[in-house]
Amino acid sequence: MLNLTLIIYSKTAIRHISESVFMGLCSKVGTSQLVAMRRDVVDIWEMVNNQVNQINGRRMMKSGSQREGFRLVGSDTDMMYWPNNHHVIWELSQSQYYNTHRKTLIICDCSDSPPGFTLLYLLSPSMNRDIQRACVRMYNRYYISSSKYRQIVCSDYIPHGPCASAKFLTVEFDFAYCLACDFWPPPASSWIDRCHSWPQPHVVDDIVKNGCHFVAVGHKLGNHENHEWRISFSLAEQKLVNAMNHCQFLTYGLLKLFLTEIINNGLGDDDRLLCSYHMKTTVFWVIQQNTIPHWCPQNLLGGFWLCFKLILNWVYEGVCPNFFIPDNNMFLCKIHGEKQYQLFNRLYGLYEKGITFLLHSPSIRSYIIDVLHNPRLSICTDDHTLISEHGFDRDLYHEMGCHDTFYFFNIPMYMRCLHTIEQMVHVGSPLITQYNVPMLQKLTSTLLYKTAFIVYMETYTHKNKLRYRADKISCHMLKLAAKFGFISDRLYIAMYYYKTLRYMEALSILEMIKVKLAQPYATYMSNFFLGPEMYPEAVRGQSWSLKMRQTVAWSNRLYHEIHYINELIPEQQSAQQNKDSALDIPPFILLYMLEILCYKHVDTMIALAALDDLQTLIHYDQGQFIPSIDRDISWRILEICQQEIRNL
Repeated sequence: MLNLTLIIYSKTAIRHISESVFMGLCSKVGTSQLVAMRRDVVDIWEMVNNQVNQINGRRMMKSGSQREGFRLVGSDTDMMYWPNNHHVIWELSQSQYYNTHRKTLIICDCSDSPPGFTLLYLLSPSMNRDIQRACVRMYNRYYISSSKYRQIVCSDYIPHGPCASAKFLTVEFDFAYCLACDFWPPPASSWIDRCHSWPQPHVVDDIVKNGCHFVAVGHKLGNHENHEWRISFSLAEQKLVNAMNHCQFLTYGLLKLFLTEIINNGLGDDDRLLCSYHMKTTVFWVIQQNTIPHWCPQNLLGGFWLCFKLILNWVYEGVCPNFFIPDNNMFLCKIHGEKQYQLFNRLYGLYEKGITFLLHSPSIRSYIIDVLHNPRLSICTDDHTLISEHGFDRDLYHEMGCHDTFYFFNIPMYMRCLHTIEQMVHVGSPLITQYNVPMLQKLTSTLLYKTAFIVYMETYTHKNKLRYRADKISCHMLKLAAKFGFISDRLYIAMYYYKTLRYMEALSILEMIKVKLAQPYATYMSNFFLGPEMYPEAVRGQSWSLKMRQTVAWSNRLYHEIHYINELIPEQQSAQQNKDSALDIPPFILLYMLEILCYKHVDTMIALAALDDLQTLIHYDQGQFIPSIDRDISWRILEICQQEIRNL
């Protein structure tokens, strides 16, 4: 019935359905404003971290779906790391651009490798022990074996293809340890010649001047599979995705939903032949071929259909050409024989149904049906109307909370990081957008409170005079942190006062935090205390910097390298044994805990009353103040508090 309905409908009706799906994808994938904000937050986090990571002799880059701006369930969280004093070159003449006394040069040898892959050999000695250990001697040269390098650098993690898998709190990460090249690969030179209509010349120039990377994995049919490296265009792909308009980006998002909810639905890992990277490659090719003159909401399903037909054709031919190096067939060794035949039949069955096969997608179905049932349904395609100030702010705070972390723990690096942020603000970095000002404030707050605790730890055993000076510095940093960060960041001051036996000062801070958290417009993680109704009236039109200081409470993150208070050290050690990088505690739980611990030394009756409040909160909270992932630590803190005041 629905098939017939769509056939009867005119092109105008199909455009109407496209508009409805466009708005549905804006709700599911993100509006243009939300996607821009996500990318900006990651940009600034990455830039600050890289400024400091240079001390460690390496650089990092977030890649994958999360980096592109997606927040779909199962979106990849990928990280790439490479040494910044090792550079790959394509020909000897390029060595003139480097100081070979300070830089280790590595040269490509593609002569005996499949397209998109290469061998790498040392042109100058390396002082990097991992690279030294990964070298093998061939043809009177020292080649860096990809398999040996991968085995060495990933030894402390779970192997996952060319990556290492690890967990940070509740988030799964894939780490790829790679090598960088400042020059565009000669095997990809044809890509530059193809860029007539898309992307724009300035994007092409930016991509080319940033070169490429090499990931430690070989081709299964290569003559030197264990030693070859794959040419990676992750940075170029990020820039291409950023160069898409929002309709093109949502078409990419629709393909990802189509992949997970229709093509791969119900299949095991071994039977999932198509992956997200194939979808991205398809979008790149279709946009560049310029078949659709206008990528707009009315043409969204038309763009998707072209992408689907291209995938169908690729599966039929068994060839998926890499966007940058077309000779690299990404279906080779994966989609062939009986599996290729079965996949083609499945896709062709969908093709015969027409665009109505999207009705099998739970994320999209309702937006199609709404138009079929009401062809005259009025649809506004201005995605800025889809999200309220309250909703956007919630997502901004969530992104800030997720990226409020650093992977280093010493005072010189924190000081360098603070100096970097100061320079960015005063000089006016082009990366500083309207979304990045509050992000820089939050990073500053985190750096200050972590530095304050480390200063105390490092001077605890020193003489009284030095300890007194260190204490003044720590207190000053914590008060500064409170001026920049979330409401919940003030809990670090209370923890410090409790740690240094200043119970009344700690209780005064805790009382102030209670007042802040009691405001009806206060936000806790992604939930609002009393809904969005009060929020706009209280803070409408205010800057995000002001709103985050007055309205936001986030879980307090305790890193294992820092000892905050003695009562929580066993929990930090337990989390560390479970391979968690930090311990997250809901602010209300930490607030009551500190109240109980302080009143234990001041007034035991009030301590017992606070214990009752904590117990009531944990027993009756329905996820408003204690997320499900934090219920275990909340129960353990209740047990600690009961033992502390002898209420066994």
